[in-house]
Amino acid sequence: MFHTSESDLFFYLCIPLSILLVFLILFKWLSSVPESHKNRPPSPLKLPVIGNLHQLGSSPHSYLHDLAKKHGPLMLIHLGSVPVVVASTPETAQEILKTHDLEFCYRPKSSISHALSFGSKDIAFSPYGEYWRQIKSISMLQLLSTQRVRSFRQVREEETRVMIDMITKSHGSLVDFKELLTSLTSNVVCRVTLGKTYQGLKFKHLLTRVTYLLGVFSAGSYIPWLSWVGRLWGLERAAIELAPEVDAFLEGVLEEHINKRSRADVDDETDKPQDFLDILLDPIISLHRDTVKAIILNVFAAGIESTAASIEWALSELLRHPQAMRKLQLEVSEVAQGRSTISEEDVEKMPYLKAVIKEALRLHPPAPLLITREAIKDVKLMGYDIAAGTQVLVNAFAIARDPSLWDEPDKFKPERFLSNAIDYKRHHFEYLPFGAGRRMCPGTQFSIAIDQIVIANLVYKFDLALPDDEELDMSENMGLVVHKMAPLMAMAIPHF
Repeated sequence: MFHTSESDLFFYLCIPLSILLVFLILFKWLSSVPESHKNRPPSPLKLPVIGNLHQLGSSPHSYLHDLAKKHGPLMLIHLGSVPVVVASTPETAQEILKTHDLEFCYRPKSSISHALSFGSKDIAFSPYGEYWRQIKSISMLQLLSTQRVRSFRQVREEETRVMIDMITKSHGSLVDFKELLTSLTSNVVCRVTLGKTYQGLKFKHLLTRVTYLLGVFSAGSYIPWLSWVGRLWGLERAAIELAPEVDAFLEGVLEEHINKRSRADVDDETDKPQDFLDILLDPIISLHRDTVKAIILNVFAAGIESTAASIEWALSELLRHPQAMRKLQLEVSEVAQGRSTISEEDVEKMPYLKAVIKEALRLHPPAPLLITREAIKDVKLMGYDIAAGTQVLVNAFAIARDPSLWDEPDKFKPERFLSNAIDYKRHHFEYLPFGAGRRMCPGTQFSIAIDQIVIANLVYKFDLALPDDEELDMSENMGLVVHKMAPLMAMAIPHF
């Protein structure tokens, strides 16, 4: 009698499965070849199935910057089965973010962001349409307007003083600035948003996991027939399991806030300033509860992470460039005239401080590839045919490092912003740290206000120095926001 061992059986099964896999790969590759009659943008060579995924590495914006030097300002790459157009010049960025903004203002579907944003009900990831326009309008007019941002000046100044006091108590020993800046921005954002701070480890752990999952690469998004792996063991499952924890935490926050407001009404404490949650829960605005939670989570994830990272990058550049540090300290001291702290009113008289922040954002934009967009219909872009469903990346990093636009683009030179009118607004496509168009970051003013008051007070109160004149590690850690790989550790010696 003929017997087949388990190893033999496995071998015989592997042969047809391997053949099937080869045919599947060939089919996927051949089906992804663009139609010859279409004028597609230049493309680098790609591999079957994975396309150019293997080439992105740990710093996709740097790799795509180098690739654009060979293939041009508008190129087509393939991430798995998904075609992706990459723009690397102000002209191509303007075509996408202004001329064809409406056609490119959609977001690609993502199961991870969908799970963590209460069904894509937030500002950043919700599909373009009437719902998005409504919540964007509420955010810009009610939450993040110039007047509203100014109204929280006291919160920013108070939390800055708390941080300064903590650093002073270090008595010149090594300070973890990443930890301090994250705590400060968290306190500011929580007080402005919820009316109180949340310092617990649970809040910090939840936020860390949310920002990691929203910023991490998911292979299933680009190779659909591998998405089952993510659902069973990977990132998608992690997001689905995290979503109820986030929901429970935010439900607790909402209930606590509603109860506090009820007690305040009874006590007739109507003179207290409204926080974001007060506004979002207003019956006149009438937002769904999930929408309120999604917007609050959006503010947490974007506001805390990006602002803390921006300040850390700016301080790091100042430490690497002592001459710029001294120039900034001189400006701040002249304006302060011996006062104990810098106020936001003082900051308005500090052009070099603003130039330092602009230059740090040029070199280290929070989201160097902006947030991915998607073409809702076929578009003619710079003479090329872009098919509906094509994803679009604007490489703000590459634009900010273009030697035809910037003198010595890799160098930290704040002076360049003293002699031009380039700013964060949407009219300057050679400078896009916060994006442009309909999907431009709505929290720009809020973030910059924190950057300015914190940096001004730090350089006014302390001399910052690295231990033993060691070289500062400026390598990046990719995610929802680009952080320094190694946290900034420096000594802060009080001036007086």
